[in-house]
Amino acid sequence: MLSLHSRRAFIGLTAGAAAGLATAGISGTARAAELPRITPLRIRTAAGTFDAVAAGPRHGRKVLLLHGFPEAGIEWEHQLRALAARGYRAVAPDQRGYSPGVRPAGIEAYRLDHAVQDVRAMADALGWGRFDLVGHDWGAAVAWIAAARHARRVRSLTAVSVPHLGAFAEALRTDPVQQEASTYMDVFRQPAPGPENMMLASGPPKLPGVDPAKCAEYFRRLSRPGALTGVLNWYRANDFEGYEQRVAVPTLFIASTKDPMVAPSGVRATKNWVTGPYRLENLDGIGHFIPEEAPDLTSRLLLRHLASVPS
Repeated sequence: MLSLHSRRAFIGLTAGAAAGLATAGISGTARAAELPRITPLRIRTAAGTFDAVAAGPRHGRKVLLLHGFPEAGIEWEHQLRALAARGYRAVAPDQRGYSPGVRPAGIEAYRLDHAVQDVRAMADALGWGRFDLVGHDWGAAVAWIAAARHARRVRSLTAVSVPHLGAFAEALRTDPVQQEASTYMDVFRQPAPGPENMMLASGPPKLPGVDPAKCAEYFRRLSRPGALTGVLNWYRANDFEGYEQRVAVPTLFIASTKDPMVAPSGVRATKNWVTGPYRLENLDGIGHFIPEEAPDLTSRLLLRHLASVPS
């Protein structure tokens, strides 16, 4: 969920700026050839076929990583490689609206309940009985709900940036700081194609901590017909209310002190919504795009959390 300034400025890169990017991420350095390989993957479900990227041995412990707005599965490039290097099998799908094969018409199709069903459907399609779940931004919102509802399937949860929705919804109701931080959502929720046209006509975004080449790739994908409407329908369909179920699985919440979209009140209150083992890591001086702004630290914290949870 971009800052008000960044999200209003989002998406003005030309598709040509993305030329030369690999399908599975940004490549081209000598060091990239030495790192674990990231490969494209297609996940067929009843809802449609999700595009994804994957890394690590197929027999490894399973980890599903859910991206946020305006990103895609390649947001997790660093974490995918770090997980693969430790023997995990990590998969990062492009969620509904982002995957061309799962881009239903209508706002209601983007309710969080459907995205949570997608998590289970993708795990089933991959043949995963149990798995560790990771999410950032909207992906964190989905992951909080999925971990609460499917505790027999989700071994552990790592949520990045966005608090448990019980805490977040309460902050939206009662905290003027969170209310002000979320005013950009009012713009995104306006009827199509108003916000879409504004974004596609705007100048190049500057997403703090995100490689401009990655921003160009995100823009290229969301410039495709219908893509941006599907993505913005996540905002139009959801008000974050109605998700008060507590999480019982071991949980790591990675937040940050300079996140312009998330007030400290929701971060602090999240502990009240987890009944299992819980750890908060509040990164000093980091903004909203934690996996890309602080990739090494994010990967280290994630790996440490996974290692603390028995297979």
